[in-house]
Amino acid sequence: MQPATAVASPPGLSSADVAARVAAGKVNVTDDTSSRSLWAIIRGNLFTLFNAILGVALVVVLSVGAWKDAVFGFVLLFNTLIGAVTEYRAKRTLDRLAILNEAEVTAIRDGAEHRVPIREVVLDDVLRLSLGDQVPADGEVLTSAGLEVDESMLTGESEPVDKVTGDPVLSGSAVVAGSAVVRATKVGPDAYAQKITAQAKQFSLVGSELRSGINKVLVVISWVIVPIAFLLFWSQIRNVGGWQIAFSGDGWRDAVVQAIAGIVGMVPEGLVLLTSINFALAAVILARRKVLVQELPAVEVLARVDVLCLDKTGTITDGSVELDELVELEGVPGARELLATLAREPGASPTAAAIAPGLQDVPSVAQQEVVPFSSARKWSGHQAESGAWVLGAPEVLLASRGADDAVLARVREVATSGARVLLLAHVSEGELVGESLPDDVRPALLAVLRERVRPDAAQTLEYFAAQDVEVKVISGDNPATVGSIAESVGLEGGAESVDARTLPEDRESLREPIRTSRVFGRVTPEQKRAFVHALQDDGRTVAMTGDGVNDALALKDADLGIAMGNGAAATKAVARVVLLDGRFSTLPGVVAEGRRVIANMERVAALFLTKTTYAVLLAVVVALVAWPYPFLPRHLTLVGALTIGTPAFFLALAPNNQRYRQGFLDRVLQLAVPCGLICGSGVLVVYGTLHLRGEELQASTGATLTLILMALWLLGILARPWNWWRLTLVGVMALGAVLAVAVPFVREFFALEWPTGETAQLIVVVGVIGAALIEVVYRLRERRLARAEAPRPAPGQVGVDASTDRASR
Repeated sequence: MQPATAVASPPGLSSADVAARVAAGKVNVTDDTSSRSLWAIIRGNLFTLFNAILGVALVVVLSVGAWKDAVFGFVLLFNTLIGAVTEYRAKRTLDRLAILNEAEVTAIRDGAEHRVPIREVVLDDVLRLSLGDQVPADGEVLTSAGLEVDESMLTGESEPVDKVTGDPVLSGSAVVAGSAVVRATKVGPDAYAQKITAQAKQFSLVGSELRSGINKVLVVISWVIVPIAFLLFWSQIRNVGGWQIAFSGDGWRDAVVQAIAGIVGMVPEGLVLLTSINFALAAVILARRKVLVQELPAVEVLARVDVLCLDKTGTITDGSVELDELVELEGVPGARELLATLAREPGASPTAAAIAPGLQDVPSVAQQEVVPFSSARKWSGHQAESGAWVLGAPEVLLASRGADDAVLARVREVATSGARVLLLAHVSEGELVGESLPDDVRPALLAVLRERVRPDAAQTLEYFAAQDVEVKVISGDNPATVGSIAESVGLEGGAESVDARTLPEDRESLREPIRTSRVFGRVTPEQKRAFVHALQDDGRTVAMTGDGVNDALALKDADLGIAMGNGAAATKAVARVVLLDGRFSTLPGVVAEGRRVIANMERVAALFLTKTTYAVLLAVVVALVAWPYPFLPRHLTLVGALTIGTPAFFLALAPNNQRYRQGFLDRVLQLAVPCGLICGSGVLVVYGTLHLRGEELQASTGATLTLILMALWLLGILARPWNWWRLTLVGVMALGAVLAVAVPFVREFFALEWPTGETAQLIVVVGVIGAALIEVVYRLRERRLARAEAPRPAPGQVGVDASTDRASR
């Protein structure tokens, strides 16, 4: 590699040239939205299986003029609006954030340099690229000063690519070393990145166990709902006297409404609505904490995370460093002067700039960078009058020396105290040849710097340990330094840091060291992605934090990508959660909110799926015996409001610290199915007894009140452990049931009547027996779950009773 020379500055385009290209549409305007479009959001929330089932039922009910029985249509409307509005609000917040943090590039126009937004770059613009810049458009290198670009986001090539005069550069790649002047040859949609990165930017739904479980139920219902609907309609037609009699009057309309009642009862519409509300509320709560949730189900994924991978810099530390000590190793003339010069360079890195206060009285000298610094190489080369020099990581520069080298021993000693160390070494041969690191270098100066540890880092890591979330620190710094800092904030295993350069490259062999170690140093960008894959292969749910463009692929592959608000646009685009203020201490609240959502939804889902179970049982039985369906749609609306929808809303939003447990749907069905069969059987007993006596209105009233009584007992079980507001909630719902039959106009609207003494006695007897059976089912399930979830403690450890953990909810 030839020594880099100062990058010449061509005059670039004139203002008139720029205006002409803007008028011709040759501008770098691209579709860089990081979330779904408004129409895609509406379409995704409107055209769902849930909406299709209820939508058809709503149209049928309205078409026969039974508007009182179309109340369930509001659930359909609210569910769609809540999901769409919340996601759109998140989209707008992120888009505004993207504008506020919009990247700029240096364009040379009219012979002068100007900082312009990337979207204002035009075709043939002359651009100056420096370390850390993202290439805004495809271009051709005019002059290069050791330019190296990272094209991993585009081509998958992990190694930085050298660029010399005449080479092409691709939009979306990042400058990781050197600088250059390039001419834009393709802008906007014609650029390479816009053509091949659609998949990387494409919106994809995050995996949701809640939604997956609900969708499984809906799929089953969708298969059985059509035959049951026809069977119900046929049985109701038979019940009113056959086809001829039914269609000669209004009997067919009653048959349709009763068939729809059976169909609507099978759909757990409130569960879908409540899930959306809970996700939306969590997103709003987190937004107030400066956390942007880009997709609602990501809140649930927060609860499932059991491994959190984070970088040391910006999380445990605040990212700033200060000079602690400057150690002179060998008396090499010109060393202090060159180091002072490098620390004062306008484009010096924060690490190098932190050295400047310790060399205030040292004069600067002329120098030339001949090997630019890169994160992969971890050193840079410089030429001065005093000779050739290298600056970088000591263990890299002195790798040719033995492990017992005195300087390396000193470095290890300093690094174990949590310091970051830079070494300036003189090249004995007098010059650098290419990018190869000379074997014979003389260590001259050792700069010892310390990072500022965040005051809340220890408390944050303590929270994750208490919540069984394993934290792994992944850093590009010296392993000893990373380990020391991790240990200083109480991270278990921090002292046993691993040098990532010693890890195997194949995915299978990587699993064991990643599984057993907690702290890693000298990690390259491509290794971060490999770490995520290795953990996922072990069945772990991985969250990854990041802010740089080199973190984007790892964040996208993680189960939950968490980006910093001041991070690269590409990183925020693929992340599910964005920490707008970039504070690590925000994460415990994020995880806690996710766990509240999924734990509470498991609590109330049994209410909704119990309803689905008894609705299916009733539909099948009345169709086979040709009874009228026990309920009108408005009856089920009343039952749902008092025993499911209203109380579930409060229970779902209550505080809950229950840890995530896999198998949400299985646990819910273990309770919901037997309880639904008990409720349905009780309704059939009461309704059948009164129907066979010809007391139709008493039969519907008795069936409705019996169902409410048993469902309220199930509600009381799921509200445990009881406190004042939960007991009040159940009491108010019971009072509502009494008022529904006691208040004349309410009773008339819901097509009920005051129960006779004999009907009331039947309701109480059947209701109490049903409640007792539900209590037995619940206790048996709890005992079975306690045995299945009992921890198997390691020798010398004491396990925690699973039933105690559940009782704390």
